[in-house]
Amino acid sequence: MFDTVLIANRGEIALRVLRACRVLGLRVVCVHSEADRGAPWLAQADEAICIGPAPASRSYLDPAAILAAAERSGAGAIHPGYGFLSENAGFVERVERAGLRFIGPSAACIRTMGDKVSAKRAMRAAGVPCVPGPDAGLPEDPQALLALAEAIGWPVIVKAAGGGGGRGMRVVRTPDELAPALALTREEARRAFGNPEVYIEKFLLHPRHVEIQVLADAHGHAVWLGARDCSLQRRHQKVIEEAPAPGIDPAALAEVGARCAAACAQIGYVGVGTFEFLYEDGAFFFIEMNTRLQVEHPVTELTAGLDIVEQQIRVARGEPLAFGQADVRCQGHAFECRINAEDPRTFRPSPGRISAWHAPGGWGVRVDSHACAGYVVPPHYDSMIGKLIVHGRDRADALNRLGVALAEMRVEGIATNLPLHRALAADAGFAAGGVDIHYLERWLDQRHTPA
Repeated sequence: MFDTVLIANRGEIALRVLRACRVLGLRVVCVHSEADRGAPWLAQADEAICIGPAPASRSYLDPAAILAAAERSGAGAIHPGYGFLSENAGFVERVERAGLRFIGPSAACIRTMGDKVSAKRAMRAAGVPCVPGPDAGLPEDPQALLALAEAIGWPVIVKAAGGGGGRGMRVVRTPDELAPALALTREEARRAFGNPEVYIEKFLLHPRHVEIQVLADAHGHAVWLGARDCSLQRRHQKVIEEAPAPGIDPAALAEVGARCAAACAQIGYVGVGTFEFLYEDGAFFFIEMNTRLQVEHPVTELTAGLDIVEQQIRVARGEPLAFGQADVRCQGHAFECRINAEDPRTFRPSPGRISAWHAPGGWGVRVDSHACAGYVVPPHYDSMIGKLIVHGRDRADALNRLGVALAEMRVEGIATNLPLHRALAADAGFAAGGVDIHYLERWLDQRHTPA
């Protein structure tokens, strides 16, 4: 048990975690960089501690500075939010050695699921369907490697075992492209992730990106909380997410969800996590697990009727889940738009002072943001300044409410991607549901191509 939580993050997720801690009666310590000194969310903390200069490498990514702040403040637990150190197994070990609770899974689970090859091996053992391809290291012999790719079937994709965020992957469509793609991806993986290991698997042509949210306690209980569709992406970065994923057979989804929950128990997973799948032609294919809270968790909260962050903190305190799978009833439909400080056409970041901020309201509308009029968006971090989430009776109702909320929302002084979201909310293809992961980039190409 602990009574003080240090939030090792910033912005909207720091505020989101802070609110959940308040619900549980916990004392809150927020750390911040010099660039975030005086930021709005810090005023709501019981204590705010500066841990370094603006660059994340010298503040939010500095384990020693965060642990020193925890010791100084008397915090008993550290919540990492998402990004930064949230999936850093070495940091988790240092937290535990300091006698603190990491609000997340164990270092062993993070390592297993953080390596794509070992993750596939663990999921296959748990009966979770995976993308066709080996879950072991690649053969050194070029002919054996070529035979392996032929057996999988062209095209294949070469991926970095320790990759993520769309980096460290190349599509290979012919045998002649395989060796150069492997060499390039290995080098990119070595530079970006410190791990040159790569693997290959089948490249699906028109898949959707479907996620299953899980929650597991330390007593062997795990539940899945429905599915999200996160297919609307640009350069592998999600733009709009929704729950539930439309047009998927409920029985097939329930089978995969149950396997995900069982996999958590099998690997000793404790906390919240997300199984990510490619979904094509009625079949699920596991690609990776995010061993942390995700940006898009609010759409699951609204449809499942649960405070996921509160539950995450409760299981970290050692509490058993107070509900079982039969108690999870997903109702209605929800959308989330990531509001970024960026040019809606070029996608270049747009830091600066927000001169006016008007958040929409009404039934089923939620805005998770740390921003306000007068807030200065710093140039040092991710450009997301908030999330607009809406919930409706069904998908059509939620989409109507999303259009109304986007029309009402106003941010001035900086460029944002609100115009992009407004156009997408009115797009007939997106309204029909079930778009694949390439839809947005095709849509953008058509929109920006002169007639």
